[in-house]
Amino acid sequence: MFKVNDNYLKLPGSYLFSTVGKKSRAYQAANPEKQVISLGIGDVTQPLAPAIIEALHRAVDEMGDAKTFRGYAPDLGYEFLRNAIAKNDYADRGCRIEADEIFVSDGAKCDSSNIQEIFGLDNKIAVCDPVYPVYVDSNVMAGRTGTYDAATGMWSDVIYMPCTADNGFAPELPEKTPDLIYLCFPNNPTGATVTKAQLQEWVDYANKVGAVIIYDAAYEAYISEENVPHSIYECEGARTCAIELKSFSKNAGFTGTRLGYTVIPKELKSADVSLHALWARRHGTKYNGAPYIVQRAGEAVYSPEGKAQLKEQVKYYMDNAKIILEGLKEAGYCVSGGVNAPYIWLKTPEKMTSWEFFDYLLENANVVGTPGSGFGPSGEGYFRLTAFGSRENTIAAVERIKRI
Repeated sequence: MFKVNDNYLKLPGSYLFSTVGKKSRAYQAANPEKQVISLGIGDVTQPLAPAIIEALHRAVDEMGDAKTFRGYAPDLGYEFLRNAIAKNDYADRGCRIEADEIFVSDGAKCDSSNIQEIFGLDNKIAVCDPVYPVYVDSNVMAGRTGTYDAATGMWSDVIYMPCTADNGFAPELPEKTPDLIYLCFPNNPTGATVTKAQLQEWVDYANKVGAVIIYDAAYEAYISEENVPHSIYECEGARTCAIELKSFSKNAGFTGTRLGYTVIPKELKSADVSLHALWARRHGTKYNGAPYIVQRAGEAVYSPEGKAQLKEQVKYYMDNAKIILEGLKEAGYCVSGGVNAPYIWLKTPEKMTSWEFFDYLLENANVVGTPGSGFGPSGEGYFRLTAFGSRENTIAAVERIKRI
């Protein structure tokens, strides 16, 4: 008789955002007269920029002509897109990343999960706490996390790096030595950032202990302050210890269009084994490439018109973040984030648990957010709101919260 992967059975409950969606839909079904506003899941609401739409149309026309039709994409992605990424996201920032070190994919979520396949199961992972759930859950599925303690919400073989108000929601170097270190800055869910000097400490540490940093830079377009790095490759020595994940979802609105990429420098090795070569083998075997029309749309992100239009979109969302941040402060909440990231991280009032506050907010303000405990033990007592809603809904949601 066939057998299942028992590691899946270790996962407690359903995926965080699936649970949020299920509870929200159940409330709406029971209260059809109520207008529920969601500031929970980090999904964009503004349409694709005109430059991107134009590129999509041109590419679709090409696919309708035998002379310009494209079939399977190259394993790493089309050269026109990888060259644009190498120049704009790296060379223009003083980072040495070659086009053939860039692997185009359908998004950072998949890459952040799939990347652990090229590492042995006996590697010890370290994660920020709270953390984007995919980092931990994908390692649970692989069998790398040990046993789960429901009382603490922690896995026995995971090194948790608490990110609390006491340390500015930035992790400190762990006491136990990890093999894989997951970092995300600007951070999801807290919206926190680290300075270049702080990130350099992590790069130096990883090189010293022989660890690999898996660096999720999905929100770098929202950075507004100086001395906050947009890429880990701004740090000296990162080419020998870091893998970077990037997404077009939040900077260009591709949550439904799907496009991202992973960077693995050729110097990054385990003894004499190149991680670049391993990921290339995995990529070529298990992935047939992002669609040609989507990669052309990605190329348009780096056009002068695309850059200008997307700068306005980012500003739109960050203006929303400012509305939420200032509105909650006026209402007496303890809040952070919302400056270099489209997330606002707030302390739940009156010692409510995260899920108690979720229910309270849904029932009394008809507003949906995300319970902090869903991101890890240190997220308990906190709550995440996103700035990705429409301006109208953002203002309405804040006013509702202020009234309760």
